[in-house]
Amino acid sequence: MIIGTCTLKLNIFESHSLKEKRHVIKSIIGKLQSRFNISIAEVDLNDNWQSSVLGFACVTNDSQHANQIISNVMKFVDGDNRVEIIDYNIEIL
Repeated sequence: MIIGTCTLKLNIFESHSLKEKRHVIKSIIGKLQSRFNISIAEVDLNDNWQSSVLGFACVTNDSQHANQIISNVMKFVDGDNRVEIIDYNIEIL
């Protein structure tokens, strides 16, 4: 069993309050869960309305497949014009 994990630090452009931030983050999380079948949550910077840290994980039987899923998720998030990826950390266990 291979577990791929990643944390993404995001800058949120359209956010001027915590309510707007949560709307953007909830939208991104919902799309990622349905499209890529991953476990994902906001894991840090919950009270900062301009930044967020998302953590997600996938379980598979091949490390190359885990890398592919993580790469596809990052491309999807990077393509969303509401946010910018500032930093990321990937681990394959």
